[in-house]
Amino acid sequence: MITKNEENEKLTWIQLCKDSPYFVDEKGDNWTPIGQNDAIIWPDLEGLFKRKNIKAVEGYFAFLAAHGVNCLRIMLEYCQTENRYFERPAGRFQPNMVQLWDDLFELCEKYKLRILLTPFDTFWMDKRWKYHPYNVANNGPCKRKSQWLTSPETLEAIKNRLTFVTERWGSSGVLFAWDLWNEINPAHALGKTDGLYEFVTELSVHLSTREKQLYGKTHPQTVSVFAPLIERYQMKDLIFRHPELDFASTHFYETGTINNPKNTIDAAISTGKMVRDALLNLPPERPFFDSEHGPIDHYRKKQNLPESFDNQYFLNMQWAHVASGAVGGGMRWPYRQPHVLSFGMRRAQQNLTEFTRLINWKIFKRKNLNSEIKVSDSKFAAFGCGDKNQAIVWLLKKEKIGRNKIFQPNSMLVSFSIQIPGLEAGLYKIHVWDTLLGEIEVVKVENVIQLEINLKIRVNNIAIAIVKTS
Repeated sequence: MITKNEENEKLTWIQLCKDSPYFVDEKGDNWTPIGQNDAIIWPDLEGLFKRKNIKAVEGYFAFLAAHGVNCLRIMLEYCQTENRYFERPAGRFQPNMVQLWDDLFELCEKYKLRILLTPFDTFWMDKRWKYHPYNVANNGPCKRKSQWLTSPETLEAIKNRLTFVTERWGSSGVLFAWDLWNEINPAHALGKTDGLYEFVTELSVHLSTREKQLYGKTHPQTVSVFAPLIERYQMKDLIFRHPELDFASTHFYETGTINNPKNTIDAAISTGKMVRDALLNLPPERPFFDSEHGPIDHYRKKQNLPESFDNQYFLNMQWAHVASGAVGGGMRWPYRQPHVLSFGMRRAQQNLTEFTRLINWKIFKRKNLNSEIKVSDSKFAAFGCGDKNQAIVWLLKKEKIGRNKIFQPNSMLVSFSIQIPGLEAGLYKIHVWDTLLGEIEVVKVENVIQLEINLKIRVNNIAIAIVKTS
């Protein structure tokens, strides 16, 4: 329950840690984004438009807050229909949409939810370009969708939108960060990567300059990308190392594992690998997380994955993500009919939120250890990250249960040991964590040279938080 004092307390801004690749608030408290993608036309938020059912949206936000969710990734407009354009015509901000966002920010403030905000819904904008207000045929600034990122007139229109948004809502701590462009793509830059770097620089500098003028500080910035495009177009410098950006975010999609999962194990293995590859390309102080993933190919068949299967797929991906060294559990695109997460997924988010309180993120200089951790039982895959004082390990039994079978826990205790490299000698507190039920036990261990943990478990996956106490 939210108390009156909490209700009146304004959210502070989120900023990067000075000593680790994670986030803190302005008070210096650890902050880890736990949440998913949402949209203003999906069931849980649709009541905001024209204020049709604000109470229902408030109830949804109360439910999220009670389940540990603290962040939503939302696009400013959603172009699947004709009545959610933020501007119409270009440069004229629609009163209904401005009111929607006024109400959204107010409710988020009340329930301590933050928003990763991206200014354009580029997927439906591409699909339905002939209707979009930025199309020159509709008195907009751009002739073709292949010129979105190269047209000087379009760049000015984008800057104008960003200016309006930060002047109206940018003072709020509800705004966690800017995803300046959703899934940046050479297809919208005449098929070339030339100019994309400069496009990001233009937007980033324009926005940060205006925020400094208004508030004396800036919100963190990123640019997202469909992960398979990074190698195809050699975009590592742009996505991972652009000097104007504050953190990196990609969208985890992979044919045959994440996009259309046949089992819940392969998606987790792919997630761990993708996080490790991303960290190898990042400056050591820069945070990274996946801001969109899910069973997109299966969803296109207009079918839901069986709920128990999808819950396990969701849980496995979020734990592989955080244990491998990314921030939080990643942000699922629901890909369910209707577009909402299941109760099982909400329980998984709540469980992860409780686990994140065990780590002191603002001093955690993590390195990925997926390949370095040694497990005596080869039936388990290890995901982990650590520095000299802390580590996270997640162990997953590599049993590939198919979609229509319910994953059964082990009927017998399984004993094995794990070795975690890189920790200094000292006294450690080890939290053994059930990813469904929470903490199992706390053990204190004196570490000499290399920490070895002996486990007896009856579950198919287990998380471990290791924190030096001396």
